[in-house]
Amino acid sequence: MPTPAELGFAMPAEWTAHERTWMAWPTEGYTLGEDPTEAYRAWSQVANTIVRYEPVTMIVDPSAGASADEWLDPAITKVVRPLNDAWMRDIGPTFLVNAGELAVADWVFNGWGAQSWAQWDKDAEIAESIAELSGARRFASRMVNEGGGIHVDGEGTVLITETVQLDPGRNPEWTKEQVERELKGFLGVQKVIWVPRGLTRDYGEFGTRGHIDIVAAFVQPGVVVVHTQPDPAHPDHEVGKENVALLKASTDAKGRPLEVVELPAPTVLTEADGEPVDYSYINHYLGNGFALLCGFDDPRDQQAAEILGKLLPGRKIEFVDARPIFERGGGIHCITQQQPAG
Repeated sequence: MPTPAELGFAMPAEWTAHERTWMAWPTEGYTLGEDPTEAYRAWSQVANTIVRYEPVTMIVDPSAGASADEWLDPAITKVVRPLNDAWMRDIGPTFLVNAGELAVADWVFNGWGAQSWAQWDKDAEIAESIAELSGARRFASRMVNEGGGIHVDGEGTVLITETVQLDPGRNPEWTKEQVERELKGFLGVQKVIWVPRGLTRDYGEFGTRGHIDIVAAFVQPGVVVVHTQPDPAHPDHEVGKENVALLKASTDAKGRPLEVVELPAPTVLTEADGEPVDYSYINHYLGNGFALLCGFDDPRDQQAAEILGKLLPGRKIEFVDARPIFERGGGIHCITQQQPAG
């Protein structure tokens, strides 16, 4: 059976025009947390901001309709489907296009490597549901992967981390060559850039084991923003230095040396429990005419806005307080998924 790439499909860059944004409403468990109001406020602020610029469809569990109605802008389309969790970047499909035709890559989802606390029986069906709802052609991959584990430039290059796709809990028998073959076949890329690891906190109990979308992201063809930690006391200080060096030595699918722009982490180093934070401005979301940034009520919020504003001209810079989302294991990019314009 031909791969999507063999049929001409590829994943566009996030900065291309969108048809809509897909999200999932918090329902239960760790994401909902001890104070559901925090989760509802954070998810709704993201959705209610995006819907001012482009359509938003929110998947809502049958049990959560009342809270979704209370918190969400009426302009948001709500679709009822069973959910375990609310990380649409990971449970949803990866959209592909080919001369106006829409398709999706439907990865295998197993709770970020079959983690002991995770449930995914309902979430594993969401990508197929969205393919049906969007009218997209569905291509089912046999590789365990999540949208937060990949970042493309739309011109043939994808960034990934070794600890996600090669995770023994995800793809225990796979080699680098097999992973690259699957990504090339399903994303339409020609070059895979492997980053050794993600941020330190992402390897904790509720982490993803190294998602790229808090580490590095393309913002233009040939231009990558990278998370750096200026404070040597933080364990991500060395991680950032290593990743910057690797990316500066890399070329993209067209043979261009990457231009690497550092995005310094917020000044806060630890949370109340004494654990290092992985607060990251990399985990932003690009939509039609806007860039939605993670805010942390931190002096470096404005610095991040200035850096990204120069790299993303013509886009309105918006902020949402992302601390409640990060406390639950991710950021703004992690709870959104773009559907490109056909």
